[in-house]
Amino acid sequence: MFELYGIEDYLYAFLLTLFAGLSTSFGAIIAFYSKAKSDILLSLGLGFSAGVMIYVSFMEILQKAKDSFIQITSNEIISETYVLICFFGGILLSAIIDKLIPEDVNPHEPKSYNELEELKPNHKIKNKQTLHRTGVFTALAIGIHNFPEGFATFISSLNDISIGITIALAIAIHNIPEGMAISLPIYHATNNKKKAFWYSTLSGFAEPIGAIVGFFILFPIMGQATLGVTFGIVAGIMIYISFDELLPAARVYGNAHTTIFGLVLGMFIMALSLLSFNFIS
Repeated sequence: MFELYGIEDYLYAFLLTLFAGLSTSFGAIIAFYSKAKSDILLSLGLGFSAGVMIYVSFMEILQKAKDSFIQITSNEIISETYVLICFFGGILLSAIIDKLIPEDVNPHEPKSYNELEELKPNHKIKNKQTLHRTGVFTALAIGIHNFPEGFATFISSLNDISIGITIALAIAIHNIPEGMAISLPIYHATNNKKKAFWYSTLSGFAEPIGAIVGFFILFPIMGQATLGVTFGIVAGIMIYISFDELLPAARVYGNAHTTIFGLVLGMFIMALSLLSFNFIS
């Protein structure tokens, strides 16, 4: 299937993945100059991202997986069975990665701006070396998490640029607090904004790297079966991210009302976007 795409398709998909990954840099900048009041806006953004990813996974990506399997099996029940196996396999893969990362540096354990500010040396943590280590390990943990996200963004963008743009934007928003979680501990330990910024930026590079590695692994074996498996796993990864990271983080930065408002708004915008695209095409 990959040979059906042109050079521009690959370039656009890669650039979208790069944009999503490097939004951790934007999170670092916000951390340096932000105040706690901006948490509400971040909560809305995270809820919005979850809504987008949940809606597009169930309404579009899983359907694409099913369509791919149907072309092979010509049987709807068997195709749906394969989709479910791949979908829950993607969730399991994300859960295993999550389990391997220590809880204290896990990006799925979100902290508010005020909680991150309490990591300053003159508060609870007195040892700057320990604080620096926390930031570095957080960067590594987030880099590991970003790897499959980059692959998901790349594949989605390659198959459908309109969906890819939406997913890239959603992942970019959810990478903002991850950039904050990396930069603040390192900044408070070293008093060096440049160093904190680059640690956040480097963690985001895991997403385009994930896209490249995934592409070269799948390229030799790409066909309808591989495409169906890939889309099923991608949907599972995005659902896991939404429920395990985005929605809990939205509650941390805001409250139940901001979270559900952002969630519904994200679904609504995604629904209108897909409807408009289908109408135009």
